[in-house]
Formats: sequence, C-alpha cells, structure tokens
Amino acid sequence: MVAIFGLILPRIASYADVWKTITALTWIEMNSLIAATVFNLFTYWWQMQAAMPGLTLGQAAVSSQTSTTVSNLVPGAGVVATGLMYGMFHSWGFTASEVGLLASTTGIWNTFLKLGLPISAVALLSLAGQATTALLVPALIGLAFLAGSVVLFAMVLWKKSLARAIGNGLGRAWSWFRGIFRKPPVEAWGEAAVRFRKQTIKLVARRWPALTITTIGSHLALWLVLLLSLRHVGVSAHEVSTIQVLAVFAFTRLISAIPITPGGVGVVELSLIGALYAAGRSQADVPLDVFETQVTAAALLFRALTYGVQIPLGGFTYLIWLRKKSWRRPQPERPQPSAIPAGSSP
Repeated sequence: MVAIFGLILPRIASYADVWKTITALTWIEMNSLIAATVFNLFTYWWQMQAAMPGLTLGQAAVSSQTSTTVSNLVPGAGVVATGLMYGMFHSWGFTASEVGLLASTTGIWNTFLKLGLPISAVALLSLAGQATTALLVPALIGLAFLAGSVVLFAMVLWKKSLARAIGNGLGRAWSWFRGIFRKPPVEAWGEAAVRFRKQTIKLVARRWPALTITTIGSHLALWLVLLLSLRHVGVSAHEVSTIQVLAVFAFTRLISAIPITPGGVGVVELSLIGALYAAGRSQADVPLDVFETQVTAAALLFRALTYGVQIPLGGFTYLIWLRKKSWRRPQPERPQPSAIPAGSSP
C-alpha cells in the first residue's frame, strides 16, 4: 500500500494535479456522484432484505455498513466481520441458521455475478468490435470457475445424499488443515450441508427473483459511480466507451476478490488506472499526461466515494446498533424435552 500510494501513483500523476481536477467539478456533477453513491448503498441493503425475510431496511443498513467498515480496515477481516454481523443479527432475534443462510446466499449470488460480469463485458465488447485477446483469456478463466461453481451449487441442491457427501468431503479437508495447527477436527458438516440445502431451497424458491435483481443492481450501481467519475473529470465516451468502462470494472472486481489488502486498497486503484489508461490512450483527445491525470482522478474519486466514505459511515452505524435498544429481540427458545413423570420408566 505504501509503495503504491507513495511511489507508483505519484509517477503516474501528481496528487496536486489530481486534486485540482477533482475540485474543478461543478456542484451538479458532485451531487450526481453523491446521489449515485447513496443509491449504491441502498442496493446492498435491499439485497440483504431479499435474503433475510423480516429484516428491516434500517437493520440491513447498520449491519452492512458496520461489517463493510471492518472489512475495509482489518487484514483478513472476513472472520471478524462475520462475527460482528452475527452478533448484530443475534441481538435482533435472528437465529444462527438465518444468518448463515443470508451470508451464504448473498455470497453465492455475488460470486456468480463477479465471475459472470467479465464474460458479459467481453461479449458486449465483441459485439462492438472492441474485444482483445488480453481480455478474452481471463474471461474464459472466469467462465470456467463460474461453470464449476454453478455445478457444485446445483449438486448440493439436487440431492440430499450429494449435499451430505460434499459437506463431509469439505469437513475432512478442513479437519486436515486444522490438524496442522493441532486443532480438533470438525464434525457433522455433512448434516449441516443437508440442513443448508433444505433452507436454501425454501429461500431460493421464494426469493430468487429479488436476490438476482438486487445483486445485479448493486454491481451496476457501483459501476455507475465509476462511469460518472470518469465522465465528470473529462474522460469522454470517445476515449473510453461505456462498455470498456464496464469491462474494466468487471475485471477489477474479479481482482478485488483476492484479499491482498483490506478492501483491495491500493490494488484496486492501480488496476483501475492501468486498465483505463490502456483502454483509452490511443483515442485520447488530450495530451497523454493530462489523460493520465484524469484517469487517476476518476479512480481515486470513485474509491473515495465507495471505499473511503464507508469507513466513518460504518463507525456511525455501529453506534446506532449499540444505542438502538428498541431493535433488540430475545432469541427464540429451543423446545425442551418433556419431563418424565415420577414413577414412570424412561
């Protein structure tokens, strides 16, 4: 991160020129970016509501923003963010299985779209005559992973025996890994997979349209913030077309799935700048040094709105969770076995 922001980016464009480009935006342009950013946040909350019946919009906002802040700040924050999210939902009366189903279904849908979006982008570029071999290769790799993920997910849902076998297989693999650190093996992953299958079938049967629409909407809303950032700093459609922006966004999202840094900070910015510059340098309407500054300004503005702003926002929503006592609900009690009457045999 230090190398990227301290050594590499200043060689591409000076921060002074980048700041000058960003501050030159009109109030209409800045307000349109803020509106697109707010809309993007709502799409995440709607997706969570689609995956968890009974969840209010406010609860979805608090959980989503707080866990996102943790993910953006802490290296390897998946476990921490998941634990925090579970604690929030538990305090609101949701069960562990409901939380697990929310995390798994939204995670699966997001993964499918992250893998499928580059394929769609390359297909659109091919129709526009703008596809290149450099984009085709990673798209085919993404297609292979997508096909494998879909097949695995379908197998889990298809038959109870397959779900149990896959769960047991994953359990054995995870137990072997835990054994390296002298940890006890995990148990009953096969039965957990069977329960997951049953719950997922019920949820997906009722909610798959809402899940699909909100997942697509969240990704496209995020792409819209990037597109507006580029257009507002002066990068025209002639230089980098709308479809090319979608392709750059899709492949950068794929890279961001690899947890190199918290929230992909540094890596995402560098990927965006490099890909956007490569896409538009041959059609640039301005000198290349100016084009580099515009692209860098757009990438940093996009990340400030979709990464930087979320950190203090998550701190605010965490305080809401602590203070909003009216949302607290007791966990439903598990049924206890009936007492055996005195004098009767067990």
